[in-house]
Amino acid sequence: MSLDVDALTVGQLKDLVRLVGAGFSPEHPYQVGQNYLIRTVTHYYTGTLVRVTAQELVLQDAAWIADTGRFAQALESGDLLEVEPFPVGEVILGRGAVVDASRWGSALPRKTK
Repeated sequence: MSLDVDALTVGQLKDLVRLVGAGFSPEHPYQVGQNYLIRTVTHYYTGTLVRVTAQELVLQDAAWIADTGRFAQALESGDLLEVEPFPVGEVILGRGAVVDASRWGSALPRKTK
């Protein structure tokens, strides 16, 4: 069976997009260009959000945070106990592993601590 894409109506195209998207909405609460502290099921990360895809968050100037210390205090002061910056490029996090994301109002940590 072949499909004549040129003959699809707008309604049929919307149905096809809904079927293929299977619950994915291009809308999301993230702000590209914003710095975040992201908690995943296993680790914490900081970085500037540069791209959001259906399955991933892409960070620039990212660091793996082994220990935040007191969480609320880290968010307020920007002081983290253990930091391992990624040395190059972008870091890709699976959105399925994200527990929560908080805006990071301090300078991104770029030195090992």
